Amino acid sequence: MSVADEAGLRAKFGEVHPLAIAKTRPGLDIYSRQFIAMSPFLVISTADASGKADLSPRGDPPGFVHVIDDNTILIPDRPGNNRLDTMANITANPNVGCLFFIPGFEDTLRLNGKARIIDDVGLLRHCAVNGKVPTVGILIAVEEVFMHCAKALKRSRLWQPDYRQDRAQLPSIARIILAQTCGAGVNEAEAATADESVEGDYKTGLY
Repeated sequence: MSVADEAGLRAKFGEVHPLAIAKTRPGLDIYSRQFIAMSPFLVISTADASGKADLSPRGDPPGFVHVIDDNTILIPDRPGNNRLDTMANITANPNVGCLFFIPGFEDTLRLNGKARIIDDVGLLRHCAVNGKVPTVGILIAVEEVFMHCAKALKRSRLWQPDYRQDRAQLPSIARIILAQTCGAGVNEAEAATADESVEGDYKTGLY
């Protein structure tokens, strides 16, 4: 059976701790600013006009997200596969959520707001890497921000060295995609070429 509404869901849980509600801030403070400045990685959630959801990772050196003020942040866009799922969604539905990570920290930072895509070089120049200014960025008007406790990362032992997996347990991403899209068996010569292409792009196409 499924739980049909919030009332049914609430009936299965205890009361919300007052601090869990009170911790939500309408903008950035000294602690959330510092967390963002230390974070090299985030996941951003978006949805299209019909509500179809999507998640996308964003990563760069710590501090890559430019804090404009306590109510505005700018996430630079870097070269990718040109699917544009996140940004296309934002043009149709501005509501976004972000989850910031810091390697070694088991607590995370959650941020929600409304986004738009900008190509303002005056703002984007603050996000340049290796002299390359991003073509566009995601400008987010912050509506709420709060710290999220460490339980999920403690359960997953995400940062624990003894929980690291051997990448060789799965084929390379290029081989997986070829297998998913070719229908027949993967041609080894084609797979080797695809692997080289991906690795080459990692070396020269990050910015």
